[in-house]
Amino acid sequence: MSVISEKIGQFPRRLEDESIYIMREVAAQFERPALLFSGGKDSITLVRLAQKAFYPGKIPFPLVHIDTGHNFPETIEFRDWLAKETGKYASRNVLQTVTLLDTIEEFKFDACIGGARRDEEKARAKERIFSVRDDFGQWDAKRQRPELFDMLNGRIAIGENVRVFPISNWTELDVWNYIKEEKMEIPSIYFAHQRQVIERDGMLWADSDYLNKESDEIPFETTVRFRTVGDMTCTAAVASEAADLDTIIEEILAAEISERGARIDDKRSEAAMEKRKQQGYF
Repeated sequence: MSVISEKIGQFPRRLEDESIYIMREVAAQFERPALLFSGGKDSITLVRLAQKAFYPGKIPFPLVHIDTGHNFPETIEFRDWLAKETGKYASRNVLQTVTLLDTIEEFKFDACIGGARRDEEKARAKERIFSVRDDFGQWDAKRQRPELFDMLNGRIAIGENVRVFPISNWTELDVWNYIKEEKMEIPSIYFAHQRQVIERDGMLWADSDYLNKESDEIPFETTVRFRTVGDMTCTAAVASEAADLDTIIEEILAAEISERGARIDDKRSEAAMEKRKQQGYF
């Protein structure tokens, strides 16, 4: 169970210890693991944890970026910067740009590390830290294994693979307090900035060529930031003046909805995430 941080800059370090333990178990139990890097705050946190887990050695698995072509430019810019920065830690950390299931098949990855957390959404709350997927990448809640006393079972059958969630027990607030304490760089998109948006379904969508706008959806400029970062076609902004980490943390403490409330594809149906996971979504 996660210890929820209640004050600015207060991060429970036992969560870091747990995540580092999980990273090391992945390296020990699997032959071809990879860390999936979205460019968002959670995957950036995973990179820092991997660096700590294996320091002073190299990170023993590659970072993989899945580029749909609809990414925010700030995310891609940060990805390219991080690829150069992590080069000194792991010569194999080349960011790949191919679809997830094809990537797993092509490179024969048997474990993919991701930044999902149980506090984000109901379907993610059902995940184990080692989440088994079948040879089609599909997730079945009934086939997940119990995890008792920090014992992680990485045994899989031929064709299966595992999705691993080292920060599963963290909250959004834990992530931000960790970023603050560790003085980590993050994409500028997380801070308040002026942006052209349209209003649709009560949400602020970033204006882009990827949106099919109606005639009455007129772009306008306002001050926003993003609590979560995905494709431009499925991630809404939130009106905000939070331009630094302390203000972001204060804003999260006062928020009444989770960050997934800003993910357009999750709002369409309460079961949307679970259905996508059953189809092979991460």
